[in-house]
Amino acid sequence: MILLASPGQGAQSPGFLQPWLEIPGVADRLTWWSAVTGLDLVRFGTEADAEEIRDTAVAQPLLVAAALAAYEALYEDEPPEHRVPDAVAGHSVGELAAAAIAGVLSPEAALVLVRERGRAMADAAAVTETGMTAVLGGDADDVLASIDKHGLTPANVNGAGQIVAAGTMDRLADFADEPPAKARLRPLSVAGAFHTEHMAPAVDALRRLASGAPVAEPRTRLLQNRDGAVVDSGAGFVARLVEQVSTPVRWDACMDTMRDLGVTAIIELPPAGTLTGLARRELKGIDLVALKTPADLDKARELVKADRS
Repeated sequence: MILLASPGQGAQSPGFLQPWLEIPGVADRLTWWSAVTGLDLVRFGTEADAEEIRDTAVAQPLLVAAALAAYEALYEDEPPEHRVPDAVAGHSVGELAAAAIAGVLSPEAALVLVRERGRAMADAAAVTETGMTAVLGGDADDVLASIDKHGLTPANVNGAGQIVAAGTMDRLADFADEPPAKARLRPLSVAGAFHTEHMAPAVDALRRLASGAPVAEPRTRLLQNRDGAVVDSGAGFVARLVEQVSTPVRWDACMDTMRDLGVTAIIELPPAGTLTGLARRELKGIDLVALKTPADLDKARELVKADRS
């Protein structure tokens, strides 16, 4: 059983889209999606520096477009009936790419929603100076207790010894001065405390927009970040997408579901590496392919063909 995984914000790096433009049709597709998002996705994915693509309003559409372009390239030689993975999941904003792959949203609808999501979250982040810090290692209970002690939120519970604390910068500074035992802290290159109460204004804005989005039922197993459950309602999944903006991401629960489903391989869409890294530590014995460049497509296609046979 193959699961496609789409990464979240922070996975992007300058120039990561450059090699993907060598695939015929990808540049044209990104040009079309640039019109949908109002952003020059080709430029942002090839020429922009780290600070430009750190901007939430840029990073989120860029990540979803990159994931969808790579998904189309992965299945380009397959007949339509074989272009659906056994399961799909996305981390944070990656859920919008997952929704499009599962057929809940069209690529264009997903990109409209992510365009507005990025703008709304950027506006919410501008109200108060907030941020996020990855906590690596340490006892999970001790880490969560320390996060709570400092008035922060465990915004991402990623499994494999990684929890992300989020909140105001002064509280994060106090947290850094008194870190949990045996844990390393790494500030993340994001513009705000995503998946916390600080994003409540973005939820309100997205709720008004999402109610009119054209939605279909998922055509494959679609995991969601709230508790890792498989969602069988398209409208229900979109509603969860909206609320998830201010709710912690439980990627650990998603990986538990992958284990329960019997997932045997994970293909991570670009900019890949983060989610396969977590799976390597948490889900032993499964095949992992991180689609960092088109050079990784052959191995991924071999997995797809082997799964179908």
